Amino acid sequence: MKRTKIIDALQCIEYGKDINVKGWVRSHRNSKAVDFIALNDGSTINNIQIVVDSTSMDADTLKSITTGACISVVGTLVQSQGAGQTVEIQSKKIEIYGLCPSDYPMQKKGQSFEYMRKYAHLRLRTNTFGAVFRIRHNMAIAVHKYFHDHGFYYFHTPIITASDAEGAGEMFQVTTLDLSRTGKDDTVPYEKDFFGKKTNLTVSGQLEGELGATALGAIYTFGPTFRAENSNTPRHLAEFWMIEPEVAFLEQDELMDLEEDFIKYCVQWALDNCKDDLEFLNKMIDKTLLETLESVVKERFVRLTYTEGIHILEEAVKQGHQFEFPITGWGMDLSSEHERYLVEEYFKRPVIMTDYPSEIKAFYMKKNADGRTMQGTDVLFPRIGEIIGGSVREESYDKLVAEIKARGMEKDSYSWYLDTRKYGSCPHAGFGLGFERLILFVTGMQNIRDVIPFPRTPKTAEF
Repeated sequence: MKRTKIIDALQCIEYGKDINVKGWVRSHRNSKAVDFIALNDGSTINNIQIVVDSTSMDADTLKSITTGACISVVGTLVQSQGAGQTVEIQSKKIEIYGLCPSDYPMQKKGQSFEYMRKYAHLRLRTNTFGAVFRIRHNMAIAVHKYFHDHGFYYFHTPIITASDAEGAGEMFQVTTLDLSRTGKDDTVPYEKDFFGKKTNLTVSGQLEGELGATALGAIYTFGPTFRAENSNTPRHLAEFWMIEPEVAFLEQDELMDLEEDFIKYCVQWALDNCKDDLEFLNKMIDKTLLETLESVVKERFVRLTYTEGIHILEEAVKQGHQFEFPITGWGMDLSSEHERYLVEEYFKRPVIMTDYPSEIKAFYMKKNADGRTMQGTDVLFPRIGEIIGGSVREESYDKLVAEIKARGMEKDSYSWYLDTRKYGSCPHAGFGLGFERLILFVTGMQNIRDVIPFPRTPKTAEF
């Protein structure tokens, strides 16, 4: 008999029909002569109830069907008399694919998320992580659909690169050399390396994405990126996914419109397509989740200059508000708590902050006429802080070269990038969105390690 997914079985009204469902046992309880098995196959947050006449099976075999066991059930679909479910299956035959011993780490009890990270390969089977990763799938679909429907081209940028888009230097090196056997003066003969030069895992596809935008008009990247930051916070990963659109002939106001429209589209997609999973997370993880998501879609984002933001924060300190990281005035880099104060307490809605001091932003951003600020457009969200980092890019060859030199960067390493300013340069802009931060917001989860299947963090590279 052909298998029926549980999500389809739960919506079926062909009562009296025999069907076959397969999945993993969420719970198994006895009630006199009848056993009740809650079965889930990952297609939905909801389980289907299997009703088993205990006299129809060997007692020891039935007892062996414990939480986590994998089984196949053939039975009759009937209307359910129980609360919270419309259908159930009266079992006729059960085949056990895989037993689950009593030391199964994901037994039905309240384990902490920290505990479950030790078993990232098994936590996927729990209700919470099933919901998170179905939502993650839907968000990926939303990303591709939005850009496709708006005339963008999906552009694949390299994972191995010789450039550092951020100028930060915190990159993972890629080499086939034995670095423990360098020359007498400790120099590394990179000319003998696989690529003939020092290479690293990418921190961003933006620079290559700009090349695509100057040929195709509007592109987006969506792929893995890597940061070798020794950061153990709930907001940082060493390996994560980035979404980076780049658009030719886009100005600052248009860029902000794109950022706001895109992220609202993604949140609305979740509300429209992940109802059951969001309701579960709203109940179990964050009781204000649905309210927060709906408010983001409805509210117009505040557009605020960095200078105005600093003034608001300084006034907050005067009024007695205490920040862990002090407000030191214009020119400081804002921390997450400062960003969240503006979003959650002052404006009570998302903020797009613009015109940052040039010293705290990347070399490729276009400077304003004042020579002190750059045309950055960062989106700040409740609970997250910065969720999007964007800017208008500097299109002038001379100005870009001057900025590279002023920052002590190697001009030769960016010769290919500078060619776009040499040959038919054009105004353009774009942004980067950390996919996991979007998932963190949409699911209400508190730690970024819980929204990617197998997190990569300092001292952690299992699975």
